[in-house]
Amino acid sequence: MSNTAQHVTGHIDTFCESMLPPRELWPVLDFSQIPELNYPNRLNCASELLDAAISRGDGNRTVFIYEDEKWTYNDLFERANQIAHVLVDDLGVVPGNRVLLRAPNNPMLAACWFAVMKVGAVAVCTMPLLRQRELTYAADRAEIKVALCDSRIIDDCIAAMLRTAEGKVREQSRVLRFHGGINKAGSSSHNTDGGQQDSLEELMRDKPRTFTNCDTAAEDICLIAFTSGTTGKAKGTMHAHRDVMAITDCFPKYVLKPTKEDVFCGSPPFAFTYALGGILLFPIRVGASTLLIEQPSPPNLIAAIHKYRPTVCFTAPTAYRAMLPLIKDFDISSLRRCVSAGETLPLATYQAWKDATGIKIIDGIGATEMLHIFISASDDDIRPGATGKVVPGYKAKVIDKDGNDVPVGEIGRLAVQGPTGCRYMDDIDRQKKYVRNGWNMTGDSYRMDAEGYFWYQARTDDMIISSGHNISGPEVENVLLDHPAVQECAVIGTP
Repeated sequence: MSNTAQHVTGHIDTFCESMLPPRELWPVLDFSQIPELNYPNRLNCASELLDAAISRGDGNRTVFIYEDEKWTYNDLFERANQIAHVLVDDLGVVPGNRVLLRAPNNPMLAACWFAVMKVGAVAVCTMPLLRQRELTYAADRAEIKVALCDSRIIDDCIAAMLRTAEGKVREQSRVLRFHGGINKAGSSSHNTDGGQQDSLEELMRDKPRTFTNCDTAAEDICLIAFTSGTTGKAKGTMHAHRDVMAITDCFPKYVLKPTKEDVFCGSPPFAFTYALGGILLFPIRVGASTLLIEQPSPPNLIAAIHKYRPTVCFTAPTAYRAMLPLIKDFDISSLRRCVSAGETLPLATYQAWKDATGIKIIDGIGATEMLHIFISASDDDIRPGATGKVVPGYKAKVIDKDGNDVPVGEIGRLAVQGPTGCRYMDDIDRQKKYVRNGWNMTGDSYRMDAEGYFWYQARTDDMIISSGHNISGPEVENVLLDHPAVQECAVIGTP
């Protein structure tokens, strides 16, 4: 945390700065590849994304479609400002404090996220499916004292904020509850000492609708994203305001190419950085809208596409496969862009979706450590079966175990550099494994062809070696998925 990021109180919390790995263990952060990455040293991503939308005249445009409600950019802006006042005035949040956020994808969660950015605090967004144990782990690791939680899933959050994993009372911790919509107030909210006070909406009610955003440095940490995993060993990845802006100016601008008229939708929760970018940040960067779906199972997602007519969809290959047999019952012709990430996109799934809809799925590989997608392709640049080319703003190569570039067409380990990169929270051992000689080692095996396309093979530790041959499990899976009797499959190697 920069020591110049502060409110009028002058107080700051330097926890994140102290939890960063030593500079010599950071990857190279390269902002020279495209002009959009030339950010100023002082930068607050809420100012650049949300406040900028108001400044350019988009205040009356729809930002969210949620159930039977619509939020305008002004609605989001004003509520984020009111929540920012609650954080500072009522909860005593200062720059650098971590704030746990817990809700399904809804407008109030988005308003809370932007409020956290505005006050210079650090958002720790958690998945609705996580329970007390996992929430406690996150609160312990990030030393969280404040949580904003959807009233419908409040109990595990209150329990996690009450005591640490060791059973110690979490001193002065606070949990406020809210409802996801615009006209529905949450019921009561709790101190973790068992007392009650107003809901977040009630505390917001008389707050000003304007707020002076914290003057943060571009490299101030603004979010901690925990990698997938519920074993108590999830890794906390730390990202700055400049990182947030970088992901909105690379993949969406050069690959996705959205317009203000687009309506986004998707299935992952905001706790996944894939969704944070694809469902929240990317549309706001261009003044577009987002359809927010709280329970986006494949049947619910395809029904929502039929009803609300979004144009851009972010989900995983598994969901595209699950929606294929449902297409005959729904009109999804409004879609013009479909993006896939989170797992490898089998060629069989790509082809089946294209045959059914006419849409070429935009595949991509990203990582929580890198914040979002860094290899992808769209339209005529797509090579079915390949992940794509390096997204402008990034560099990538395929290397051997000693760090040497492998010849074109040979399988090796993927290494990436760009404007974002891995900085684990207080985890030097893992940092040394992920970052080698300034490059981010994603843990994926790839080969690169002569045209610069990257072809996924397997996770580095999942390559099957038989009689000296490297065999890609996903390649075998793709053959099996072509068979009409196979719905899902997984291939592993055993001696």
